Amino acid sequence: MPAGSDSVKVAVRVRPFNQREKNAGSKCIISMNGQTTVITNPENGDTKSFSYDHSYWSHDDFNEDEDGVYHPASPEGPYADQKTVFNDLGKGVLDNAWQGYNAALFAYGQTGSGKSYSMIGYGANKGIVPITCEELFKVIDDNEDKEKQLQVTFSMLEIYNEQVRDLLVKTKPPHGGLKIRQNPSAGFYVEGLRAVPVRAYTEIEKLMEQGTINRTTASTNMNATSSRSHMVITIRFVQVFKNAMGQSNTRSSDVNLVDLAGSERADSTGATGDRLKEGSAINQSLSTLGNVISALADLSLGKKKVLVPYRDSVLTKLLQSALGGNSRTIMIAALSPADINYDETLSTLRYADRAKKIQNKAVVNESPTERLIRELKEENAKLMQLLQKQQGIKGGGDTSELQKMLEENQRRMADMQLTWEQRLEQARLEWERSQMPTAGAGVLQDWQKLPYITNVNEDSQLSGVIKHCFKEGETTIGRSGVSVEIRGLGILEHHVTVTNNGKALYVTPTSEKAMLIINGLRVKDKRQLCHMDRIKLGSSSLFLYVGLPSERKDRDDWSKYDFDYFMMELAEHEGVDLQTAKMADGQDQFNNKLNQEFVDLLPKIMEANAISEELKKKVKFEPMFKHDSKGIPSDIIVKVLNTETKKVWVWPKLKFLHRKDLIDSMYLSSLDGQKVSSKRAEDPFWDPVEDICLGSCLVILKSLAHHTEIDEHFALHNHHGHEEAVVKVQIMPCDQNGKSLHEDDVILEPTEMLGKPLNFVIKVQNVMSIRWVKEEPSRGIYFRYKFYDEKEAITKAVFHKTVVDLDYTMHYSIPKVTKNLISYLLNNSLVLELWGKQVSEDEQLHRRVGQQLAREESSEDLLSQLKNRETVIENLESECTDLRDENFKLKMKVDKLQQALEFAKMRRETGPKNDRRKSISEEKKLESSAMDVELAKAFREFFKDIKPVQQEIKDMKSKISALGQSGDQNGNLKSTLKSQEKSLNMVDENLTDCVNSLKKSVAVSLKKQKEKK
Repeated sequence: MPAGSDSVKVAVRVRPFNQREKNAGSKCIISMNGQTTVITNPENGDTKSFSYDHSYWSHDDFNEDEDGVYHPASPEGPYADQKTVFNDLGKGVLDNAWQGYNAALFAYGQTGSGKSYSMIGYGANKGIVPITCEELFKVIDDNEDKEKQLQVTFSMLEIYNEQVRDLLVKTKPPHGGLKIRQNPSAGFYVEGLRAVPVRAYTEIEKLMEQGTINRTTASTNMNATSSRSHMVITIRFVQVFKNAMGQSNTRSSDVNLVDLAGSERADSTGATGDRLKEGSAINQSLSTLGNVISALADLSLGKKKVLVPYRDSVLTKLLQSALGGNSRTIMIAALSPADINYDETLSTLRYADRAKKIQNKAVVNESPTERLIRELKEENAKLMQLLQKQQGIKGGGDTSELQKMLEENQRRMADMQLTWEQRLEQARLEWERSQMPTAGAGVLQDWQKLPYITNVNEDSQLSGVIKHCFKEGETTIGRSGVSVEIRGLGILEHHVTVTNNGKALYVTPTSEKAMLIINGLRVKDKRQLCHMDRIKLGSSSLFLYVGLPSERKDRDDWSKYDFDYFMMELAEHEGVDLQTAKMADGQDQFNNKLNQEFVDLLPKIMEANAISEELKKKVKFEPMFKHDSKGIPSDIIVKVLNTETKKVWVWPKLKFLHRKDLIDSMYLSSLDGQKVSSKRAEDPFWDPVEDICLGSCLVILKSLAHHTEIDEHFALHNHHGHEEAVVKVQIMPCDQNGKSLHEDDVILEPTEMLGKPLNFVIKVQNVMSIRWVKEEPSRGIYFRYKFYDEKEAITKAVFHKTVVDLDYTMHYSIPKVTKNLISYLLNNSLVLELWGKQVSEDEQLHRRVGQQLAREESSEDLLSQLKNRETVIENLESECTDLRDENFKLKMKVDKLQQALEFAKMRRETGPKNDRRKSISEEKKLESSAMDVELAKAFREFFKDIKPVQQEIKDMKSKISALGQSGDQNGNLKSTLKSQEKSLNMVDENLTDCVNSLKKSVAVSLKKQKEKK
């Protein structure tokens, strides 16, 4: 980097397609020419150009050698490999360090864009960080100047949810994470952060490996994917040498290597229109970094009175010197080449374009060693005076900040007074103590001879870091107190049992609640594991199973089973088709993008559901596609259901993502032992009740253009395509008074209506099979629709009914028909939307309290009711006896009628022919009259008496049964109830016998009469 050039150097780099983008048939929207990068809008072909210090093409035109290293396909090819990137950027960092300048290297971009690949690398393709460290120690090893001492310290931290975690320490960080302090001369620093002296690159490799394991374990325990956290590696390079006058000089350089969180959550768009507008602390650092870069860019353009918000986040505090301060800074922006990521890629290019305007003022950090010690002593003395003065004030004040600054200075002085060799020896002893064998240690060495599972993470750098091996016998996996502890979301105390019989492995869920998914399918019983099975435990713990050594093959492609593969497999079992062909048109492209967004949303939905379960919120989230009026997917929405109150909300995707950040913050607070707020106003799981669009139907209007009536039943379908209800709709052409037109008024050519008035009536008559109300009777429904440019029409709301007679009528009178109206009628449909209404929780609670009070009042009067019931039962028994007598009399009458019929028959057979005809006619009239009168009278009297009796018995039985089941009644009362219930049952049985007997007698009589006819 040339002297005096303190502008932030910016480079962009585009990666190859990943497997998901290949499956989607994505097109490349990035092109590069020299230092210029061009992005093409896939929808309209518009292009935008950006110029940077470096534009790296790493998308294609490369080969892989036998060691797995990528090289350009030809010497003149455009491909930029890892070595090229290091030569342009990494060497500049090294040069700055040797000269005594502070240096910083940022990697920015959306999740999966290749940030970590450029920074850390993958496999044999090492990134900037390891190559820089390796080259630094090569030069140190070549140093032959015995008067010159070169010292390197290494630290590694992670920022998540505005909390700092030391990745070189295994123990759990203090409550709220490590504290950020400010020193008047040194600026912001992390209190208690471990800075480990190292003497070789191999030691840095071990420290990075330890930090990666700690980061992976923490991300599992806290439900924090690496895409949501920032990682900062700081290499402090100190040169102690004697100047020309023989004085000891110290030249120091802090090199900050920063892997930022995914940029797709840098804004707070999801908070727009949300009652919880405050942002989550999880995104605070990234959004503040954007604000800092924008403010610094404004300052570089000459704007006055610009406040740079360094203090608004942990990240910007720690990196203040790297942005607009004493540092030479490089930013590398990682780009996705796929058209489905156009918006995010364009946002990244604009972000990088602002960053290149920032001006820093770097100075060489060199001064006599004695002066550094003297300055520290002087600063300590000032701090002591301030501390004593503060303590001497009556009432005192908060001196903790001064005390901490004093302790930090004393620690730095103690370090400076130690020789470098002593510090290295201390670091060696601490490392050996931290690596002492512990319970469970050594399993990492068993993976070559035992079957095992290895973790899969969204960040490929964290995949394969953790391995759990399975020896012969049973191994239990769970949250705590088991052989293999996994503290991820949705993991039970004892989750699954793995059995190794020496020949095969079997996994068994310990309960129905234990979520176990293998290869995308839920497993509820014992299942044999096969080599390369994909396993999901709980809501977010992903593992790849590696079988017995005999099952493994040299050609196993482990890289194939990455995080994207897991998500695509899960999404396909959710019904999302991701194996699409090449996109033929814009709609295919749009649907493809929606599918990818759905896949990205799935893990967040599963995490939110698991957190809801752990926090006992009783809320369930479900992603779904929203369809337009033509039934084509147009957006992704999230259905939110409170399983206890049955309240439903529908959130846009961005609102859910905003709420998910707040949910994560709430969950982290609960892990820290903080009490979860029960206030609705602060609860991200809750919203006031709102009307929900349940579904819609399309009523084709073409018939109206011909003055033809529409009178049909239409099925209303929801976002899933499932039927929500059936509605009868009538659209009737009429005159201005609302009278229907005659058949002669039908027109063949719609243009005949031009310039003439149009009158018609829209009727929404009745709705049937309303599923919304069936699921929860307290709900209601209404309809909404909009015709042409008329005002939106809304029907009345009806509650508690699954079958509704709306009788809604709207008369439309259009004075003059235009061409646009005719076109609308011929080419469009009336979209009739069914909307659901809900009762608020407070009103629902009020109703429940009212019902409970009513039940309590009824139970208080129970004894008096029982006395009345006893009297009723006695009366019923008496009535039952009377009914038996009446039934017997009816039987006698039927028998007499039968005898009369037999006698008449005999007379017909013996009498004269004419007399016989006359007699038959008279007998038929007699029979019919007698039967009809007697039976009608008997039936009328019988059912008149029996109906109220049966209803009374039914009511009494249900009430007594309900009271008997209640836990609020005493034992004596219950025994009385049982006795009365037994009496009622006997009465009911007797009555039933009477009715059945009567029915049987009448049926026999009618049958005989029919046979004789």
